[in-house]
Amino acid sequence: MLSSLLIRKQSKIKIKMTTIRPIVTYAFKNWTLTERDINYLTIFERRILKKIFGPIQDTDGWRIRTLHELNKLNGGANMLRSIKAQTLKWWGH
Repeated sequence: MLSSLLIRKQSKIKIKMTTIRPIVTYAFKNWTLTERDINYLTIFERRILKKIFGPIQDTDGWRIRTLHELNKLNGGANMLRSIKAQTLKWWGH
């Protein structure tokens, strides 16, 4: 679904934010984030963003977008950053 050309990119981002992100971050307040968990979360999010935005046509042909380009297109919304912010917010109670 995320790699479909029939769905607009903005709709794919909304799908990511409203369905995929809550499922992945369910009960994160009880998590102890290890380096392995952080690595898996960043890899998973990067895969989703690569599916949404797809490759880019360069002068030499097609290439995969870099992580910096994906973050810029995503608007800086990072799953790991939001988990850490919500955890800090939760500790404030």
